[in-house]
Amino acid sequence: MAEQLIGESAPRERFGSRLGFILISAGCAIGLGNVWRFPYITGEYGGAAFVLLYLIFLVILGLPVMVMEFAVGRASQKSSAKAFDVLAPKKKWGWFGWWGYLGCMLLMMFYTTVGGWMVSYVAKMASGEFNGLSAEGVGLAFEATLADPGQQVAWMLVAILLGFFVVSLGLQKGVERITKFMMGALLIIMVALAIRAVTLPGAEAGLAFYLVPDFGKLMATPETFLDAVFAAMGQAFFTLSLGISAMEVFGSYLGKERSLTGEAVRIVGLDTFVAIVAGLIIFPACFAFGVNPGQGPSLVFVTLPTIFGEMPLGQLWGALFFVFMSFAALSTIIAVFENLISFGMDRWNWTRTQAVAYTAIMVTVLSIPCALGFNLWAGVTVPGIGDIQSIEDFIVSNNLLPLGSLLYVVFCVSKFGWGWDNFVAEADAGEGMHFPRWARLWLTWGVPALILVIWVSGYVPKFMLWFGLS
Repeated sequence: MAEQLIGESAPRERFGSRLGFILISAGCAIGLGNVWRFPYITGEYGGAAFVLLYLIFLVILGLPVMVMEFAVGRASQKSSAKAFDVLAPKKKWGWFGWWGYLGCMLLMMFYTTVGGWMVSYVAKMASGEFNGLSAEGVGLAFEATLADPGQQVAWMLVAILLGFFVVSLGLQKGVERITKFMMGALLIIMVALAIRAVTLPGAEAGLAFYLVPDFGKLMATPETFLDAVFAAMGQAFFTLSLGISAMEVFGSYLGKERSLTGEAVRIVGLDTFVAIVAGLIIFPACFAFGVNPGQGPSLVFVTLPTIFGEMPLGQLWGALFFVFMSFAALSTIIAVFENLISFGMDRWNWTRTQAVAYTAIMVTVLSIPCALGFNLWAGVTVPGIGDIQSIEDFIVSNNLLPLGSLLYVVFCVSKFGWGWDNFVAEADAGEGMHFPRWARLWLTWGVPALILVIWVSGYVPKFMLWFGLS
């Protein structure tokens, strides 16, 4: 296989099917934010009215940047390690390849810990550990888990080992085959959970809250509307994991049979479907049992286990829910690990086996601070940001993702990089939807402006706190 060869002589690996590319790319985008953050902010800003706003920004902001990442990968047939040198060898963009490597590594430094939580809850729900416990009891059990460094590191290692085992098998035999299974199972489990949730007594109120547009709530005040706009922009942008070349490498495994815009539309559609169906699980269940759905992480780890405990066959439904959550987390972990592996193979001519070994050691060592940040190193905090996990998340989500996406736009649109004509020619190669050429002005000025607004808005509340303005 190609992964066993070394250096430039090795042919580029390929996906075995178009479906594999779509499911793996969607798996990278689909993460935990789809499951609890999207439903929460949707309810906060007017239900279906906010969903409409979100979809607009998804199309005009997230979708073009995704096409750009795919185009850079497919045109260069390299990971970000060498893609920019291949496409613009005289314009000194090679340094930008390290941006993606740093972003993916930082993302895994905290995502592996959260992925470990999800896997641990499958075991806890299936064993009936939460049976008979009140919300307070479940909350205390979760806090006890966080306070135990042994459990935190152990479950983090489980997530890491599962992810690297899959990528060690190769692109087609490992990443593609297993992600296909996980994504297929994820969708089936989601639909089953949604059917169970919407048929609970009292679920109608949750469906109305989630699906009936409330434009009055969305536009209650100018401040409310602006907050909703910023929230929709942020969710549309961050849900796709753009800016750290997480999507770029999958473009490098593609042939020229299909145009990239149509494929990106399908991936964005699948990502959105998962986010919306997650709301169909959470809102009806919360309203049926009279609990507040806007609780952030505690909704997943405290409130929902309590709700499942009150359902008939709740132990089964709870275990299935966390299987779904684990697949959502692991699909992202596997996809990002593949980015790191591909980078090592392209940059240092490692075999896949070497890349897996070296990268697994690095990821494991770098993930330890987050796992210990809830117990032994809980005192390590930054005012206005939080603990170690929050610091790492802030660096990635508020900085590397938006600024990296801005640089992708500059590289693909301007003469200082690869250039507009080259980008559009690559995006349109193959059958399917073509990239709209009339959007050049919007991509040159509008998208960069929105990205800068998102970036600055992330710092405003922190500056206000740091300088005593709030």
